[in-house]
Amino acid sequence: MAAETEKRRYISSEELGKHSSRSDLWISIQGKVYNVTDWVNSHPGGEIPLLNLAGQDATDAYVAFHPASAWKHLDRFFVGYYLADYNVSDVSKDYRRLVAEFTKLGLYEEKGHGVLFLMSFMFLLYLVAVYLVVRTKNPWAHLAAGGMMGMLWIQSGWIGHDSSHYNVMISPRFNRFAQILSGNCLTGISIGWWKRTHNAHHIACNCLNYDPDLQHMPLFAVSSKLFNSITSYFYERTMTFDLISRFLISYQHLTFYPVMCFARINLFSQSIILLLSKKKKVPSRWQEIVGIIVFWTWYPYLVSFLPNWGERLTFVIASFVITGIQHVQFCLNHFSSSVYVGNPKGNDWFEKQTMGTLNITCSPWMDWFHGGLQFQAEHHLFPRLPRCHLRRIAPVVKELCKKHKLQYSSVSFWDANIMTLRTLRTAALQARDLDCPVPKNLVWEALNTHG
Repeated sequence: MAAETEKRRYISSEELGKHSSRSDLWISIQGKVYNVTDWVNSHPGGEIPLLNLAGQDATDAYVAFHPASAWKHLDRFFVGYYLADYNVSDVSKDYRRLVAEFTKLGLYEEKGHGVLFLMSFMFLLYLVAVYLVVRTKNPWAHLAAGGMMGMLWIQSGWIGHDSSHYNVMISPRFNRFAQILSGNCLTGISIGWWKRTHNAHHIACNCLNYDPDLQHMPLFAVSSKLFNSITSYFYERTMTFDLISRFLISYQHLTFYPVMCFARINLFSQSIILLLSKKKKVPSRWQEIVGIIVFWTWYPYLVSFLPNWGERLTFVIASFVITGIQHVQFCLNHFSSSVYVGNPKGNDWFEKQTMGTLNITCSPWMDWFHGGLQFQAEHHLFPRLPRCHLRRIAPVVKELCKKHKLQYSSVSFWDANIMTLRTLRTAALQARDLDCPVPKNLVWEALNTHG
């Protein structure tokens, strides 16, 4: 054993950090160093997780996102070096122990029948909505159909979310079918775009310059740190804090819900931009494009059955507004949580995930409404775990946070909304109080007068 140890070659974390570019990308997992430069463009999770954790130990992130079967593929990337100063914190030891325990219990493989019930419910919603549009002449029925379409999009979004983390179907091929059907065909959202964005969010949870879920300039800013016009490494551009953004952010606590009602428009546009981009790699791009074409064929065609433009507009607005509930849900889990600026780290995974997430307290019968996001901390720590187990493991995660004196936040849906608005209002007032205020007008004076 001693002879084997002597033969090992070691490098320091400082040396590992020098290999942190796309053209020279090394990472460490459990103290072994791997060169994944040629794997970046082929990585099933996209290039962003590797680029964000390049040049550092990424063990906890790897454990979170990869099943046991993936470990056998690592050896082909091994460069022969070990990390000399590799160290595992007590938090990480307990976290990895939990992952192993959940694996032995078979929780990652037990998916329950939730997807079957959900897809059946979605199919029923779709049929009823189409029937109300095509076979009835009542404007109220048409309005209800628009609301049903919005509810369908919400539930479809939960399937798209889950299927990006683990196989919700019996095989990867059927899982891909579920993704394209639920995402591209039914909602007009590219599952490739969603996966790319969502993986970046998980790796850099609540990092202002790496997490796209917090990069909504010029409409929203959750922290005054964004007023420094920091660079978004996801969008590869500077999030400029200028007069326009300052004005919009100054009223963001008032515009939050109206904007969320039509936030789906942004998802439509971002999906199309990615699929038409020649610079960004999209796996099975043509599947995605065909799926988007399917959506933009059936949805406008369905709307055309409505008798006049007034009802058509009402139907579309109703479907957008109801879906806006889901966009609000996405924001509640993170907008009021702690944020930071800088490179995501691989050695404080547990701490960063719990620090940047907010759970929503609810009864079990409301789980369908939140789609698993009510257990945000649990989902971020164990993203491959089917949502049917999140309630079961929540007490374990809470106890581990208590043991290590880490933050574990859980509030009601109502309180989460209040906290989000409070965060937005705080940043809004800070935007107004900067040394160089935006040009004032009557609206500005009125809102400042009344606070």
